[in-house]
Amino acid sequence: MNRRENLKLLFTGSIGTGLFMTSCEADNTEVKHQPLLDGGTRGGRIQEEIRRDQALLAEGFFTENEKQKIRILVDVIMPKDATSPAATEIGVPDFIEFMMKDQPAHQTPMRGGLMWLDFESEEKFGKAFLDLSSDQVIQIIDLVAWPETALSEFEGGVRWFNMMRNLTCSGYFSTEAGWKYLDYKGNQPNVWDGVPQEVMDKHGFSLEEQYIPLYLKPEERGVVAQWDEDGNLIS
Repeated sequence: MNRRENLKLLFTGSIGTGLFMTSCEADNTEVKHQPLLDGGTRGGRIQEEIRRDQALLAEGFFTENEKQKIRILVDVIMPKDATSPAATEIGVPDFIEFMMKDQPAHQTPMRGGLMWLDFESEEKFGKAFLDLSSDQVIQIIDLVAWPETALSEFEGGVRWFNMMRNLTCSGYFSTEAGWKYLDYKGNQPNVWDGVPQEVMDKHGFSLEEQYIPLYLKPEERGVVAQWDEDGNLIS
């Protein structure tokens, strides 16, 4: 398993549509009505949101045993390569911990999947997951990592690992390292100088000679256009 294989599964639809929130069945718990919050600032977070985040960050969810399993899994999904850090190096386990508290309906599926690792490890190798060798770890993960080839008896494990994969990628690609790996540029200022001359020539178009002196020139981009009283462009 490598990061390219995981990304292929993530983006080709083999693990279902959407992000991790749709990849694992959650409890159908009723959401309590909450009144709209006010007092926010444009582009910022309101005080209620800030206080909620702080409260969630102060809580703990995973046990130390579960944290160790998470660290192993995320680095299998997004390992270190020649140009990018491993998932553990950029805080992906912390992101997953936060998401478990932020969306508690996913706590039971997550915890069940982590427990399954020990069950299957005992069945296959006679020891706990954290006591396995690297090769044995991959053998356990391979049972549920490939939705199209996994045995039907591992259907629940496949859904759980889909959630783990999506969480890992969601956390990884919300960091600067993740953006660099994808070569994501974001919104950048640019300049359009019109249709390139070779394209105009290819399709048999040309600019009207009478207007050429009036067209915007790169060196005059900072000059404000002027019109006469009849709405004709002067310069």
